[in-house]
Amino acid sequence: MKLTRADYDRLMMPCYVPMDMLVKRAHGCYMWDTEGRRYLDLTSGIAVNCLGHTPEGVVKVIKKQASELIHVSNIFANVKTLELAAKLEKLTGFERAFFVNSGTEANEAALKLARRAALENYDESKDEIIAFSHSFHGRTFFAVSVAGQDKYSDGFGPKPGAITHLPFNDVEAFKKQISDRTCAVILEPVQGEGGIIQADPEFLKTVRALCDEHHAYLIFDEVQTGVGRTGTLFCYEQTPVKPDILTMAKGLASGIPIGCVLTRTEIAMHFKPGTHGSTFGGNALACAVGCYVLDTIAKPGFLEKVTSKGAFFRAELLKLGQKYGVFSEVRGKGMLIGCVLAEKYKDQAAQLQKLCFKHRLLTLLAGSGVLRLAPPLNIKKEHLKEGLELMEKALQDFTAR
Repeated sequence: MKLTRADYDRLMMPCYVPMDMLVKRAHGCYMWDTEGRRYLDLTSGIAVNCLGHTPEGVVKVIKKQASELIHVSNIFANVKTLELAAKLEKLTGFERAFFVNSGTEANEAALKLARRAALENYDESKDEIIAFSHSFHGRTFFAVSVAGQDKYSDGFGPKPGAITHLPFNDVEAFKKQISDRTCAVILEPVQGEGGIIQADPEFLKTVRALCDEHHAYLIFDEVQTGVGRTGTLFCYEQTPVKPDILTMAKGLASGIPIGCVLTRTEIAMHFKPGTHGSTFGGNALACAVGCYVLDTIAKPGFLEKVTSKGAFFRAELLKLGQKYGVFSEVRGKGMLIGCVLAEKYKDQAAQLQKLCFKHRLLTLLAGSGVLRLAPPLNIKKEHLKEGLELMEKALQDFTAR
């Protein structure tokens, strides 16, 4: 049976509008469609394929693990789940882990844990969750309601209560809102979907201090910024604070679905048998790949290269964007990059993305005014230079319209 891109529109629920091609295979930083066309991929599956497509080491681990053990459920403990938890404990200092299948599920679990701990330590009135405008924390109804973008949560009926949204990086607004009723504050150290916006260090210090004062848990959503994406294993390492609860997913297993919540023992103990669960979470296959990914990223010099190559790419993109008057700013950390369109083009990022696709350069969006790039962490400089050449062609078309 020969399938085409048109079959997607016939067979699938219309939640997405994929590019006009059908992917057949991918390797490294390249993808090929069914017509044999090659594309330079600077999306990494939305920051998931941290070591590129089908990396040799990951393929080898998958083959070996699949021949031994894939899934047994959490009725039983398995070696690979414990190996990954032990590696995360050693690398972060967090004592307890809970594995799931996605970033959404990780945030859902973290928010449930914060609510349960506050209830058991205090009473049911301590239920407020503070989140921030333009944030994104997933697609389950609880997570999407916590996220600060109404376009994702409107239209599904009554929303969960006791959720407050504040302007991001607004110290005074936060001081006025947080109280002893607050049970948790959740934020991204760099807002991804919101436009690659970094949390201000002074803002974070205020948030940490007031969370301590009011006995609220600070949750860092590092689903997109974690696992080396910003140049350190987790982005919180580049901030002046450490969260109480840390969530991750995306790059942790290089394309195999996984998510994880890390926290301290005294918080984790509020999850007792039956209070939360996941049928697939912590399966041996995903955790085996996660172990390989962490070992690879933790090798000496790996993250330093992510930082240096990211700085090079941002600088060259800014030069290119200013040459054509299209980018007013190129921001981000490591291999999480946002090209901010100039005022003249502020709502036209989608048009630029389509022109990049025309020249076989695959990119992402972060709102209507930011072109987002998330190359593989191990991408070679020569491929970044190729990306700059293709970007220039797209910018030429964009400004000539």
